[in-house]
Formats: sequence, structure tokens, C-alpha cells
Amino acid sequence: MLNSFDILETIKMIEDEHLDIRTITMGISLLDCISGDIQAVSDKIYDKITRRAEHLVRTGEEIEAELGIPIINKRISVTPIALIGAATDADSYVPLAQALDRAAQTCGVNFVGGFSALVQKGFAKGDEILIRSIPEALASTELVCSSVNVASTKAGINLDAVRMMGEVIRETAERTADRQCIGAGKLVVFANAVEDNPFMAGAFHGVGEADCVLNVGVSGPGVVHSAIRRAGDCSINEVADIIKKTAFKITRMGQLVGSIASERLGVPFGIVDLSLAPTPAVGDSVARILEEVGLECCGTHGTTAILAMLNDAVKKGGVMASAAVGGLSGAFIPVSEDEGMIHAVHAGSLHLDKLEAMTAVCSVGLDMIAIPGDTPADTISAIIADEAAIGVVNSKTTAVRIIPAIGKQVGEELEFGGLLGSAPVMDVHPFSASRFISRGGRIPAPMHSLKN
Repeated sequence: MLNSFDILETIKMIEDEHLDIRTITMGISLLDCISGDIQAVSDKIYDKITRRAEHLVRTGEEIEAELGIPIINKRISVTPIALIGAATDADSYVPLAQALDRAAQTCGVNFVGGFSALVQKGFAKGDEILIRSIPEALASTELVCSSVNVASTKAGINLDAVRMMGEVIRETAERTADRQCIGAGKLVVFANAVEDNPFMAGAFHGVGEADCVLNVGVSGPGVVHSAIRRAGDCSINEVADIIKKTAFKITRMGQLVGSIASERLGVPFGIVDLSLAPTPAVGDSVARILEEVGLECCGTHGTTAILAMLNDAVKKGGVMASAAVGGLSGAFIPVSEDEGMIHAVHAGSLHLDKLEAMTAVCSVGLDMIAIPGDTPADTISAIIADEAAIGVVNSKTTAVRIIPAIGKQVGEELEFGGLLGSAPVMDVHPFSASRFISRGGRIPAPMHSLKN
């Protein structure tokens, strides 16, 4: 039961500290849409999504109005499309992406994720077709998001897929250069991808999931920042305790919204993802949390240590507030979507190498980072390989969502608007890794993958 203090505290978090439910994401299995004819598959995909998610947006808006809790995004994730398209003889899955886009437009959601392939150990029928379809698919749709899992702790790193994704990211950016290269902003390359992630652009509905589930992603960097600021000069273990207690309160709200939405939609409740997801708004930044703990500017020495503490404390606090915690759960560090990160880049404190170090201890990886438009594809592939190695060796999810800013150089920006914010173009190393990338093959799984 909530007492009056809890209610007033929640109101303050919402009004003054940017607390919100970042997304309710309906995961929908498309396995029963498989057919030998791609047009039939497209029709089945559209029909199932629009039937299952018909009331998703309206239900979210009703809960938002009743509880006074902002629900920023309503989204859909689907079974990796490479699996669905494989039964056809089509040489492009762009029609399937367009069916997803039409369904998302009809349902009124913000994004649909799942134009995806899982190739950590090799390519099955359909995987290469999907990957080669990504540039056109993302250029010809508005709401479709794509992801490719190229590595796992169990399988190692598929270097052939890594090479392909460097080329695909660059081509996707080129095809959407007239729209701030946004196509690459809707494309994620994963290591150890999870099947119940509600956040875009990496969400897909895993084959181990139920036919339809509802996953919730919470937010609240501003709430954590304010709690630490109020505590003043206290010890670091007290700071960790404050973060844990705050994460509990934030997650409890996500559990409440998810439970209500699940009941009204008649869909099983999946998980709450605890991740602190920033926005470009002032006061809603993970970077500013790190600075409140004691850094002059995010990116300086000590950044990785504080981020590790923050990520751990968020998980410890949130896990007690939900019946099922999943997804990624921790702290996101997307540069373009975090006002403090953008400031740190402009101040010269935050560089790509430091961001890579930070990804070893946070939720995901190199996220929403713009790089010079003339960056070679093999350099992009090498960045992916480095990030995948961190995930594989540390048995955690890592990812790369990197955007070649076609026609732009360091010091310029890509302007996306809304939650995607603006991305300052960051420098990359000028030395080539093409010989490494061209070797191909698979980097073997680490020894600790043998857990049996």
C-alpha cells in the first residue's frame, strides 16, 4: 500500500526529476507466420501484429492518464525476421520490413524491432539475405529497427559477420544521409543479445518467449541524480545505498504499470528492465550522476569506477521491486541521448576509447555515437570486434550503435531531435585494422565458456 509520503514523493519525481516509464513493449512471435511465399508472409505479419497490438497504445494512454505516470513510448518487438524469411525463396527481406512498418503505423507505436539475425556461430539460410537487406529496409521504412548478434560467450566472435556489419552500417548511413544518417541510428550490432529487451533499437522477441508478452523499461537518471545531490558529502558506500533505494522506488512503478497493462491487454507480463535511460533534457543524464558523485567532467579518471558502482547498485535495488527483472538492466550511456555526455564530448573529456572502457561495466555498449563520414568500413568493423570481445570475455551484453556522419567531420553534429537528441562527431583512430578484419573466420569462445 502507498502512503501519502510515497504518493507525494512520486509526484515530485515525475514533475521535477524526469521520472517516467520509458517504454511498454509488446513482444509478438511470428513463427506461425512462416510461409513459402514472401507476400503471404508479409500479409500474415501485418495481420498478426495489428491484431495482437491493436489496443497497446490506447491502453498505455489510459494507464498514463489514470496514474499520472508518463509512458513515453509504446513499442513492438517480433521474432528475428531472418528466421521467418528463411522459408521463402526471396533474395531480399525488404518487403517484410515494409510489412512491419505498415503494422507499426496502423497500431500507432513509436518503433518496431526485430528485423534481426542471430549469427554468432555462423550463417543459416536467411541470415545473409537479411543482413544484406538492412540498408534498403531501414532507408525505406520509418519505424523499423534492426539488430544482428555477431558474438556470444558460448560461440565466440563471427568475424565474417563483423566484417559484413561494418559495410552494412556504412551503406545504411549513406542511404539515409539526407535524413542525418538516421538509418544507422536504428541498427545495433550485439554480443550476447538478450531475448526480452524492451529498448530500441535492439529489441527482438526471442524464440524462447511465449507467443505474446509485455515487457516494461523504466527510466529515472534525474531521480537518482537528485537523491545523490540531496545526500551531500557522504561516503561512497552510502551513495551506493541511496542508489539502491532509489532504484527500488523506480522499479516498483514499472512493475505496477506492467501488471496493469498485462491484465488489461490479456497478455502475460514478461519483465521489467531496470536500465537508467537518459534523455537530452537537462537533469535527465547518467553523465551528470557520475559528476554528482565527484567528477569534474564525465570521462575523466574515475568515470569507469563510479559507473560500475552505479550499474551494480541499480540492479541490487531494482531486483527486489519486481517479480521478474530482465532485459539489460543497469545504466545506458548513449552519447546523443544524454545531455551530460554531449557536454563531456564538447569539453574534450570524453573520447571513444574511454567510452569503450565504460562499456565493460555498464548495460550495453557504444551507443548513438557519430563518427566522421569518411571512416572506412573495416574501421567500423574493428570497433565492433573490440566491443564484442568485451562482451564475450566478460559474459555480458555489449553492443555497437555507431553512425557514420556522411559529409561531416569531427566538431560537427548530427541532429536527430526528440529522444535521439544530437550526436557530436567523435574522432576515431586513423590507423587501419583492415588486415585483421579481412582474415575472416571465427574468434574462438573463451575458456570460461565451458561451464558444464
